[in-house]
Amino acid sequence: MSTSNIATKWSAWAPRLHSVLRIVAAFMFIQDGTMKLFAFPMGMPPNGGTATLLSQVGLAGILETFGGALLLVGLFTRPVAFLVAGEMAVAYFQFHAPQSFWTVVNGGQDPVLYCFIWLYLSAAGAGPWSLDALRAKRATA
Repeated sequence: MSTSNIATKWSAWAPRLHSVLRIVAAFMFIQDGTMKLFAFPMGMPPNGGTATLLSQVGLAGILETFGGALLLVGLFTRPVAFLVAGEMAVAYFQFHAPQSFWTVVNGGQDPVLYCFIWLYLSAAGAGPWSLDALRAKRATA
């Protein structure tokens, strides 16, 4: 098999890997929210508790848990991804950036990566393995 054949076959997987990126990132994102809201799979550092529901951290937990669940199944992906991309930008600039310019120093790698993954999905959509794709298919049928 030639190199161009391998590249062609691999690039045919791009739409499915788009969906896999969304699913894996959303699953990890949900864990940030459930930690804040339910102390699951662990509580929030340093004492292992939960966030006050109507605090800024509690609202972040709501967005991460329920927005993440919508992203996981790929429902209303574009607006939800845009909303949580903004949440991650706020989290980074409010809590991480003041500590240092470098993300490895300020602990901001996760918010930066989530911000740009969600921003990408807000433009690109959920991919073929999603409820959004299923809804679009049914609307045209």
